[in-house]
Amino acid sequence: MIVVGGEALIDLVPVAEPPGALLPRPGGGPYNTALALGRLGARVSFCSRVSADGFGASLLAGLRAAGVDLSLVQRGPEPTTLAVPSLAPDGSAAYGFYVEGTADRLFRLPAALPAGVRALALGTCSLVLEPGASAYEALLRRESGRGLLTLLDPNIRPALISDPAAYRARFLSWLPYVGVLKLSEEDAAWLGGRVGDWLAAGPSAVVLTRGAGGLTVWTREGEEHSVPALPVAVADTIGAGDTVNAALLHRLSGGAAGTGGAGGPGGPGPVDWPEVLSYAARAAALTCTRAGAEPPYAAELSG
Repeated sequence: MIVVGGEALIDLVPVAEPPGALLPRPGGGPYNTALALGRLGARVSFCSRVSADGFGASLLAGLRAAGVDLSLVQRGPEPTTLAVPSLAPDGSAAYGFYVEGTADRLFRLPAALPAGVRALALGTCSLVLEPGASAYEALLRRESGRGLLTLLDPNIRPALISDPAAYRARFLSWLPYVGVLKLSEEDAAWLGGRVGDWLAAGPSAVVLTRGAGGLTVWTREGEEHSVPALPVAVADTIGAGDTVNAALLHRLSGGAAGTGGAGGPGGPGPVDWPEVLSYAARAAALTCTRAGAEPPYAAELSG
């Protein structure tokens, strides 16, 4: 089983008609990652605090329909976080947030994860907003110490980071507990670090998404592999990076024979990286053809 920890929120996505209208859609990086894993056929559990309001019920219904286990979900009376993406002409998105007093930031560290968990993924807003951020950080450290494959996607949202220098320092403190660091070119530029330094700090691999430029991985053993992006008609890029997370985890945690496994503490075993990256690129491309975060199903990627 794969556990995905972090926020579930509602994206208020702009639509063409009527002018100025916003369509509520399920979202949040970790939520999208869990949803995508479920659709890809992985055994996955979502670990979060979700509101008891109508939006929260809708979020859980979406996960349930994808086969995601909800036993690690905490519930609360606080409202659901709202995100308002602004779409650029190329389909990329920037975000504003309504996060004061919302349920997901009050997450508490669970006593234990279920037996049979092979991997843990964390990232996005959940590692920024306290007090939940400290609980997720404690989860990362604890489960990495138990030997789980860990994936971190910082998925930087500058509007939520009041002290960039403090966040960058905290990010570096997570790396000894991270098996796979996945981030976008924009994340890497904002963080200001170098791949070699990040690998030396802990991760077995760093995967960089480059939009239309495809994906690249660097490993601690000195490997470097790149695959191109698939040319598609882009509706928007919402959820594309989260779909990459899911595809990586599905392959690296044993979702396909011969492509990965739970190698050393926090890192994958032997990996056919070109195959893994190609699979992730195909999955992300399909997500980009749809409005909002709508990751593909396994059948859509077969062959």
